[in-house]
Amino acid sequence: MEEKLKQLRDEAVAAFRKAQNDEQLEQARVEYLGRHGRMREAMKSIASLPEEQRPIVGSLANRALHEMEQVYQQCQQELAQRAAAQEPGERIDVTLPGRAPRVGRRHPLLATLDEMVEIFLGLGFTVAEGPEIENYYYSFEALNYPEFHPAMDEQMTFYISDDVLLRSQTSPVQIRVMEQQQPPVRIVSPGRCFRRDTVDATHCHTFYQLEGLLVDEGVTFADLKGTLEVFAREMFGPSCHMRFRPDFFPFTEPSAEVALTCIICGGVGCRACGYTGWMEIGGSGMVDPNVLARVGYDTEKYTGFAFGVGVERLAMLRHGIDDIRLFYSGDLEQF
Repeated sequence: MEEKLKQLRDEAVAAFRKAQNDEQLEQARVEYLGRHGRMREAMKSIASLPEEQRPIVGSLANRALHEMEQVYQQCQQELAQRAAAQEPGERIDVTLPGRAPRVGRRHPLLATLDEMVEIFLGLGFTVAEGPEIENYYYSFEALNYPEFHPAMDEQMTFYISDDVLLRSQTSPVQIRVMEQQQPPVRIVSPGRCFRRDTVDATHCHTFYQLEGLLVDEGVTFADLKGTLEVFAREMFGPSCHMRFRPDFFPFTEPSAEVALTCIICGGVGCRACGYTGWMEIGGSGMVDPNVLARVGYDTEKYTGFAFGVGVERLAMLRHGIDDIRLFYSGDLEQF
């Protein structure tokens, strides 16, 4: 009987320590310590032993029962501590299907911007960059803005002080480059810009822009049109065409709004393009002689063209994204 009690104790202790969760531990407790468990049944058999053996075996049984209960309580506490240490999001549900880890990719805005720059590099342009915090002269005065132009208003531009502001376009880079070198000049200037726009599906206070500038002898509007048409077809395929309509910009004359064939409907007309078949992507024009004269260029000898394209607009068209705010959201579940 003594050997049987020791063996039963060892089996119970092993079962308790083997339990990986509360359910398994409870099953082991019922099997060994329950009302009809193996230990209770063994203790009942003590009454059938000779009278002189009952005290000895009873003492052994009580000791074995006490040890089993101690191990059970210890295992119960360990499981509770282990469960408490795990945050709800860290608990593993083995019944759920496996999920492959997400593979990081280039942000669609930067990927689009890189491709745009690559196209213009192939056309002989170079990349020029400038500060995002600019002064009044490079932002407006050097670009031929009249004093009453609404873009200078504090409702349109972020001012840090009376003469310092966050650039609202990358055009100041063009002035900085022309001040440093004589023609020929052939640059594109990509970067972030800032305007006090109300944030909605198509506007944001922070956005990316790519502007281009070419100044040389004999540059005409035909060169501007040909350059942008090549860019559009490289970006969106041979079926894409560009449309130029008269517009006004202080630093170009003549100026034109640039639109391209709607990528969504292929130019047939849809809700996205207002059933016109065209989508505006930016502005362009011949550089105003006043701008060239301000940087010391001979306006009788040199002419040039400039253009500006919104990167978000092209990325939205290319990837079928209908809300500009998604570009700046960290919620991956929205994509």
